Amino acid sequence: MAICNPMELRARLAPDACLIGLDVGEKTIGIAFSDPSCTIATPYETLQRSKFRDDVEKLKAHIASHHVGGIVVGLPINMNGTEGPRCQSTRAFADNLLQVIDLPLVFWDERLSTAAVTRTLLEADLSRKRRREVVDKLAAAYILQGLLDSYAALKKEAGP
Repeated sequence: MAICNPMELRARLAPDACLIGLDVGEKTIGIAFSDPSCTIATPYETLQRSKFRDDVEKLKAHIASHHVGGIVVGLPINMNGTEGPRCQSTRAFADNLLQVIDLPLVFWDERLSTAAVTRTLLEADLSRKRRREVVDKLAAAYILQGLLDSYAALKKEAGP
């Protein structure tokens, strides 16, 4: 499939399908899933990156087992709104992913997602080691929840 905007993704999503959220980093990929009603994002796993082929096989297995109908990838836009090398790397990952996975994909601005999650983990008094273990999958859930919240806001505006 192709990269689309959030409304196109919503329109293409089967009624019982969920979304997968990805926080793509250099060393890890944080993974989260939505529920079938696309209301709540749940952190799932932090995948240690290896060869792209191996990463894709793991993602394919997760996608199949969770009845995923679309992919949400966090886009690490700079605070001033520009796209730097990390955005280029994330876009390249998404382009390569779409060569082997036939699902609609949307990018979602992930500015401050890791910072927000880290702040929450610090407030919860988690050790540095534990924070490192969970921050990426929680960031993926934060990114995915942002998209889901935008859907909920649109529903609210539309009324009953």
